[in-house]
Amino acid sequence: MTEFRIEKDTLGEVKVPEQAYYGPETARALENFKISGLSLQKRLIKSLALIKKASAFANMKLNHLNEKIARSIIKATDEVLGGKFDDQFFVDVFQAGAGTSTNMNMNEVLANRALEIIGEKKGNYSVIDPHDHVNKSQSTNDTFHSAIHVAGYEATLKELVPSLEILEAELLTKSKEFSDIIKVGRTHLQDAVPIRLGQEFSAYVSMIGHQKREILKVSDLLRELNLGGTAIGTGINAGKEFQTLVMEEINELTELKFKTAENLFEATQNTDAILEVSGALKTLAIILIKITNDLRLMTSGPRAGFGEITLPAILPGSSIMPFKKNPSIAEMVDMVGFQVIGNDATITLACQAGQLELNVMMPIIAYNFLNSIEILTNAIKTFAEKCIRGIQVNIKKIENDLERDLEVVTALTPYTGYEKAAIIAKKAFEQNKTIRQILLEMKLFPEKKIDQILNLKKLT
Repeated sequence: MTEFRIEKDTLGEVKVPEQAYYGPETARALENFKISGLSLQKRLIKSLALIKKASAFANMKLNHLNEKIARSIIKATDEVLGGKFDDQFFVDVFQAGAGTSTNMNMNEVLANRALEIIGEKKGNYSVIDPHDHVNKSQSTNDTFHSAIHVAGYEATLKELVPSLEILEAELLTKSKEFSDIIKVGRTHLQDAVPIRLGQEFSAYVSMIGHQKREILKVSDLLRELNLGGTAIGTGINAGKEFQTLVMEEINELTELKFKTAENLFEATQNTDAILEVSGALKTLAIILIKITNDLRLMTSGPRAGFGEITLPAILPGSSIMPFKKNPSIAEMVDMVGFQVIGNDATITLACQAGQLELNVMMPIIAYNFLNSIEILTNAIKTFAEKCIRGIQVNIKKIENDLERDLEVVTALTPYTGYEKAAIIAKKAFEQNKTIRQILLEMKLFPEKKIDQILNLKKLT
């Protein structure tokens, strides 16, 4: 049977499970927001804890907190950062605006653990208070917002970009490996002039490289934090000295170059930086979908499709059809791409919902933004290592299709003109022959000249 302790907040008494480190405001949130079963990511929780640690250091240096209290809060944040209290943070994503419930969840856990550290009982807030000590010089409106930036920037820099570099390298390897393989090109899903398979893959290398650089560029916007702006950007109950010191502490703890926003009012009202990075993630998702859909077409078959390449078989493809092998990794990447596009739509709507001095839609912005980074990171690494790396080429199928490609007739147009070349191609199609066979039959050019005109290496 669960035992409870009675705590108080501004609305009155609240029953809190005796073993819980959270307090009354978290308990109210858990009771009121039984919506999705989804909680904000551990990465965000740890970024918020890191901000609390930096704030405690800054307040201690400014003599706004006595050293005993500050040190106990700092030790408690270290335990949260180490994952010791992961089970204490499960407020639903769909909560009251701004992220106040999650911020108070953190404040209460840190306060109660800090109390234990100095030998006091949980709930004795006259000694260490979630508001007056842990949240000192802060507001949800600057700490939660800044935590999204810290979490998003760190995840992008340390995880997403490295995964893109792995994919870029694997695609480059395949581009070089396939550099001498000439195949039928296609436009409108119809046969076109020849292309080298390596050239097709070089386009993928370029796409990923371009978007990696774009993500790096726009993610730099996340380095601006509104920390120290407190409720609406005025810095009430914090001040300039706190802003300077807390930023120094954040940078020492993260080893990343965060900075105070130029205009704290703008940074508190708006979520433009997140929106821009989310837009870049959406573009990346669309690029990945393009690449995976190409591969799904090229591997279709094995006998009734393109059948140009074979993707690694990672699991049986059907519960009813024996020997079925599906492009499972490519399909997974597509689904991740769709989710990221949906996340961006949610973020876009939430970002435009800001009013006056604050955008209160921060919890859903945070969840979807970090979700996009996380699933893209994992999908890209899996795609590179379990799909791209193992691609094999079906040379016979490629050569057979290439021999019958009617659009090599395009190489004739400088010699015969467009109309006559079209007649030649039509004849080849109707007689089920190759362009070369028709040219030899028509005796328009000597055989040596035909070989020169239809030199596939030259055409690519």
